[in-house]
Amino acid sequence: MGYSKEVYLKAEETLSRRRQKAFYDAEKRREEIYSKLPRVREIEQLLTGTGIAAAKAVLSGSDTKTELIKLRDENLKLQGELKVVLAQEGYKPQDLEERYICPKCSDKGYIDGKMCDCTKRLLRDIAFKELNALSPLSLSSFDSFNTELYSDIPDRNGNVPRTRLRNFYSFCIDYAEKFNGSDKSILMEGGTGLGKTHLSLAIAQRVIERGYGVIYCSTPNILSVLEREHFSRGSDRPTYRHLEECDLLIIDDLGTEFRTQFTTAAIYNIINTRMSREKPTIVNTNLSLEELKKDYSDRLVSRMIGEHIYFEFIGEDIRIVKKRMGIS
Repeated sequence: MGYSKEVYLKAEETLSRRRQKAFYDAEKRREEIYSKLPRVREIEQLLTGTGIAAAKAVLSGSDTKTELIKLRDENLKLQGELKVVLAQEGYKPQDLEERYICPKCSDKGYIDGKMCDCTKRLLRDIAFKELNALSPLSLSSFDSFNTELYSDIPDRNGNVPRTRLRNFYSFCIDYAEKFNGSDKSILMEGGTGLGKTHLSLAIAQRVIERGYGVIYCSTPNILSVLEREHFSRGSDRPTYRHLEECDLLIIDDLGTEFRTQFTTAAIYNIINTRMSREKPTIVNTNLSLEELKKDYSDRLVSRMIGEHIYFEFIGEDIRIVKKRMGIS
């Protein structure tokens, strides 16, 4: 996957910081161990000496078999003593070594010239973080969602807003806690101020905490980014790939964008690709299902209805309710 130069630089800086931290933490542990167990430092120096002696013996070109066997036995004896001495204070030989976040590549990012999986994840996470930089991902949680603000009076169809939102709320908590990347997608439809964005962001916050890659995007904003990339010479359109490949994509305010042939096609491609790859997407819209079919592909919307869990939000704009109740 192609990333911008800035993303690669940030990844390199992160790996460098990880290596430095591993080095300094190990130095600190070693000094602590040496102060308690001076013999440990002596043994390490002796082990270094046997290594140097073995190297000199090999380079001498003479018959070194007997000498190397002697040095090997001495080395093993010292290692055995080191374990015993360290155990006196509850330490292990590994406590003298650097502890890397990725032991496979020692936080260098590459193994035999090939990019380590940890670096691939790091690049992805940095790219997702940049896409989410202007989003309100940290502003909503399940704890701050108040179902008591919804009316308990049935509407003309006999549906009680509070009861319905309590059900949605419970489902979203369960969805976030059990999320595994192959979950069903969700379509949230209803008027403004009914909690669609709040619940979506609460799901995102919990899913991110559990280690998954999430991208939240306001439809007008992300389409402007995609349009810039599309018409930029030499661009490999990395944002498209991030939107298609992230663990969970949240498309907010679908239908509020200025619609053109490009934007309609872009929305279609993203949602359709993720459905084909069975990757979960949460789509929020103020448009009714009939309006969605009219403004977008009838085929796409019909498929969404069939494959997405559908929530229809009802009731009064909660912002108006809060204002009336004097709640900030």
